[in-house]
Amino acid sequence: MSNPVTITGADGAPFVDIERVVDHPVRLVYRAHAEPELLTRWLGPRGYEMELSEYELVSGGRYRYVHRNPAGTEFAFRGTFHTVRPEELIVQTFEYLGAPDQVSLGYLWFVPIEGDRTLLRARDVHPSVEARDAMIASGMEHGVVEGYERLDETLAAL
Repeated sequence: MSNPVTITGADGAPFVDIERVVDHPVRLVYRAHAEPELLTRWLGPRGYEMELSEYELVSGGRYRYVHRNPAGTEFAFRGTFHTVRPEELIVQTFEYLGAPDQVSLGYLWFVPIEGDRTLLRARDVHPSVEARDAMIASGMEHGVVEGYERLDETLAAL
């Protein structure tokens, strides 16, 4: 059984906090975020294909990808990496191109914990409470939970 994901959004605040323990060391968890061929194995819901057209995980780098569901519907995303401290922190913008001009700022911390495991802590800051609520209502939780399950599977195969 995989570790639970905690997703919270405080009333009246435009952010979402996510926490999840991963039963692998920080170096491997970060590697799964840093290497495109690993990232495309786990990011997003089951059954979706991921096409990564740009991925430069360095401070000032950019990314762009498309998720394609089994019916062939495409969901495109892009952003900029503002701060990358390997095995410690990634700060990036995130924009779903189906809702342009709704850019969020995401923080992802890689925290080593007892047992050579990793606590992933994320905070996504949205431009408004309404934008945050729309993201939550979009089914984001489903994609996050399944993505982390797939991350476990990807890491187990390394």
